[in-house]
Amino acid sequence: MNGNANRIQAEGVIKNIIREIVQECASRGEGVSETLVAFIVKAVVLEPQNDFQVDRVLASDDVQRLIDLCVKRLLNNKSIALDTVKMQVYFDMNYTTRDEFLTEHRRVLETRLQPISREITDNRATTKDELEALYRKIVSSVLLRSGLGSPTDISVVREATAALQSVFPQTELGNFLNLSKRDKDRQLIELTQIVTGIRLFNKECGKGGEGIDNLPTILNEAIPATLKEIQQQTDDAVDSSEKFIAVLDTMTTLSQKQLGSDATKQKIQEAMINSRQFELYLNTLSNDARQSAREVDELLSQFKTRLDQLKTTIQNRTAVPTAQVYPQFMHLAVIWFGFQDEMVLLSVLSNILYSLEPYTLNTKDLLSDESVRKYLSKVSIVTDQQRLQVNNTGNVVQPEERNAEGTWYYSETTKNFDKLPLMYKGFCAYHLALNDFKLIHGDPRIGIVQINDHFYSFSEPKDAILFCRKPATYIESIANNAKLNAELIQLLDLHTHFSNVAPYGDLTQSSSKPHLKADCGSQTDTHFHEKNIVKDYEWNEWELRRKAIKLANLRRRLTKSIQTNTSNFRRENTTQVYLPKDQYIQTKRDNYTNVPQPKVYLSGIRGHQRHDDGHFLPANVQKIDLTRDIDE
Repeated sequence: MNGNANRIQAEGVIKNIIREIVQECASRGEGVSETLVAFIVKAVVLEPQNDFQVDRVLASDDVQRLIDLCVKRLLNNKSIALDTVKMQVYFDMNYTTRDEFLTEHRRVLETRLQPISREITDNRATTKDELEALYRKIVSSVLLRSGLGSPTDISVVREATAALQSVFPQTELGNFLNLSKRDKDRQLIELTQIVTGIRLFNKECGKGGEGIDNLPTILNEAIPATLKEIQQQTDDAVDSSEKFIAVLDTMTTLSQKQLGSDATKQKIQEAMINSRQFELYLNTLSNDARQSAREVDELLSQFKTRLDQLKTTIQNRTAVPTAQVYPQFMHLAVIWFGFQDEMVLLSVLSNILYSLEPYTLNTKDLLSDESVRKYLSKVSIVTDQQRLQVNNTGNVVQPEERNAEGTWYYSETTKNFDKLPLMYKGFCAYHLALNDFKLIHGDPRIGIVQINDHFYSFSEPKDAILFCRKPATYIESIANNAKLNAELIQLLDLHTHFSNVAPYGDLTQSSSKPHLKADCGSQTDTHFHEKNIVKDYEWNEWELRRKAIKLANLRRRLTKSIQTNTSNFRRENTTQVYLPKDQYIQTKRDNYTNVPQPKVYLSGIRGHQRHDDGHFLPANVQKIDLTRDIDE
């Protein structure tokens, strides 16, 4: 109970601290989100030099000092580490996977269409003017749901109305109004697909297509341009990372006196982290864009095939069976909706791409700094491709060299080798553990080692051998480096692993093995066999006789009616029912009797007398019947 109360109290204190930091930054003209502030608070608390005792409640002085440190860090616009954190927060808040985004996009679209759909399904039109207004709303709903033109464009509305009247004339509104709400919604969706398919087919035949953009052409031009832009920025980010790594290699060989004060290792490492993080995000966007390109190619092939099939089906005929042509129009519309999804997805990817670029400006400025250029002029830059080419000869960790912990896996002997979940986003674990750590991509071709259910990759065989001799020590060193550079927690995906490392100082009491937890569930079928229960079964033969008489009577009933062309909207519906019949039944007369309750009293039990010698005399007990007579 005390532990839970302390946790709730600590959460309340943290929320108050975050709120005060946000307000303080706002008062100084810097708007920050609570998510960013929460990450900065965690980073400041984890730094050993700040000496925050997280195992006890923070004193008022510690709280104020924490707020001042966080505000100072958030207001430092020249901090590359802060730029990296802002980049990470922005990407996490705005990027989702392809399937999640499309699902959310469709949900938002349906939410926005609900008001006009509700107006249509809840409509109770009776007069001619009301029915015409309802039909116009259906046309607007079809245009909004299809996304082919604006409902305010007269030419677009006329074309959509003509297409709708060919499949759903205004005289069918009476039947539409008699449907249930669910059937109305389903019919609206079907009408949208059919009308969309008709308009697309007419556009292909040169007979319409007002307000319809040529999405396949736009996508075929936009996707390659986006991929080119992503690739260019990726190359720049990789080039920056390689230059910073080369500078760090040079600084490692120099003393502190030789380094001077122009550029510190810490700043170079922050810039390297920023470039690598930007590179990883660009790779994610590039994968999504390439997936969009494949989807567009597939959709374009289906679109052309469906148009050819429609042309073959129609072939200048004046009348075509609806069962043949309507499903093809609906499929054509579904394909077009796929083009629209790709357009929205590509727009979001482009927006994220251009929004990430400002977070790399300080890194680019650092490259033009004189001190950095001085180091770059003295070294030869080793690129990532050159590191990979070193291992092209098939240099792997040999069995006789694996005299340490871990299980080794190789691409030639391991199934689904490329799908192994690598720790630290595939960066070399050995170089991450050094004091002058560097973010160098690992090369899985030399082998992947499994230690404590985690898989590690390395850039060279010798790095793998050294790491496996003392894996716990190197893992603790990586955690220490992450506490000094909080942006590594997100970059290397250390959230689960970091929970096992002490937040400051000594790591000797921490466990190098992360918690292995997972949410699992199981489900069983309620009924393994189908039920064969006849719901209308009757065991009573008299009930069956009553139903038979009812059906026989209904067969002799005849209803006649007549209607004109304009009276179908004012017709009266009647129905015939059997009126309830009162029935009575007589039962035997109920009667009852009342008998007296037996009561008996025993007298002479108390007050026994004694002899002179002290013995009791026999009791004179008498039984008295107090039961009342039954005749009373």
